[in-house]
Amino acid sequence: MLAHYHDDVTFSSPMVSRFHGDPSGTVRGKKALREHWTEGLRRIPDLRFEVGDVRVGVDSLVIDYRDQIGGRVYEALTFRDGLVICGFGAHGTALAL
Repeated sequence: MLAHYHDDVTFSSPMVSRFHGDPSGTVRGKKALREHWTEGLRRIPDLRFEVGDVRVGVDSLVIDYRDQIGGRVYEALTFRDGLVICGFGAHGTALAL
């Protein structure tokens, strides 16, 4: 999965704050993103996604999906040189931080 991400990727999500206690909600670099995903899978071993829709921009994608508890999430990804350079996840209001 990380093969699709630039080494200098920046990713923001309320889950970063929840899992790592970082109020910025942002990880920087592929290594930090790997650590974030590893922690997410440790905490949510039944993690799964059901894609509802994908929107395509000039250099970006927006993915609308539901998570393992049915929560609606939007993830926006921006590409550079064919790799994700920046992204963010936006979770429904049911996400209690």
